[in-house]
Amino acid sequence: MMDIKTATKLYEEWLRKEVPLLDADLRLKHQRMAENPFPFLRATFYRWAQLWPQVCADLAGAPQLLAVGDIHVENFGTWRDSEGRLIWGVNDFDEVTQIPYTNDLVRLAVSASLAISENHLSCAPIDACDAILEGYRESLTSGGRPFVLAEQHHWLRDLARAQARDHTLFWQKLTNLPTATAGMPDNIKSALSRALPEARLPFRVAHRQAGLGSLGRRRFTALAQWRGGWISREAKELRVSAWHWEKGKGGKILYQQAIDQAVRVPDPFLAVKGNWLFRRLAPDCSRLELASLPQTHDEQKLLHAMGWETANIHLGTKTAVRRVLNDLNRRPAKWLRRATQAMSKATLEDWKEWGKG
Repeated sequence: MMDIKTATKLYEEWLRKEVPLLDADLRLKHQRMAENPFPFLRATFYRWAQLWPQVCADLAGAPQLLAVGDIHVENFGTWRDSEGRLIWGVNDFDEVTQIPYTNDLVRLAVSASLAISENHLSCAPIDACDAILEGYRESLTSGGRPFVLAEQHHWLRDLARAQARDHTLFWQKLTNLPTATAGMPDNIKSALSRALPEARLPFRVAHRQAGLGSLGRRRFTALAQWRGGWISREAKELRVSAWHWEKGKGGKILYQQAIDQAVRVPDPFLAVKGNWLFRRLAPDCSRLELASLPQTHDEQKLLHAMGWETANIHLGTKTAVRRVLNDLNRRPAKWLRRATQAMSKATLEDWKEWGKG
């Protein structure tokens, strides 16, 4: 197995052949990777794709389905549906691909374990594993159900509201972004214009550094004043999952397929066009950040919901559900705990190696 620095170099060389990369953003990504293990995990799905089949060889042969791939405890957030209702669920499918269902459960549990080690969660790692697995099993068995934060899930709605961004600060941060001066294809600028609510609405395109797994790829943020306030639309460049880099095989961008077939309430502003993702940016359309949550909240209930939502995505591959349930029922009781411990150890070793020098 190559070391983490070699893996990163080879992955980024491969990625440059797929899409243009922004060197300044890549340097920021590398700095963030060194800060602590949790952002390191978020930024390195390409490395996970190398390690997981070896460290968790007994899970690599599990039934495959369309899975999130790069799932973690901060890959969940809120958006508004076509009825204006607040919805909660997985909010990033950049790495979605056909892989064993066990990958998503282990990666979600490892991210929870790392978040616990950084005091973003206070429950025990084994309790986090059990809550995730229980939620997953219950959702898969029942056929799943989306999280509509209206009549139900009041506790989750309260969490989302508690960490909701201040509208003034949110728009101040976006409007202070530097203007994107180069690299935007004409068809993307036209597509952003069409995504705005009014024809020929003047807008400025800004350069925004966001995310970790996708940091380094092009994204263009359109900002406009519309009928008394700011609005924003963003275009982010996609490419096939890093899972295909590790396997040395070609693949397809499956983002749209994943959200279309999952048990899910769609975001009317989100669409994939070619290899670009278009979406609305707004204070109530963002990921749930653990550090911003109130100190008094039921962490195991939240992790249970994350496990449930993971199954909502997996249920989209209807032909695999029965095989997944059968496989799940055959596994020993503590399989997720053991796999989480092993992958957490491997991730921490990589992080320490990355920080040297």
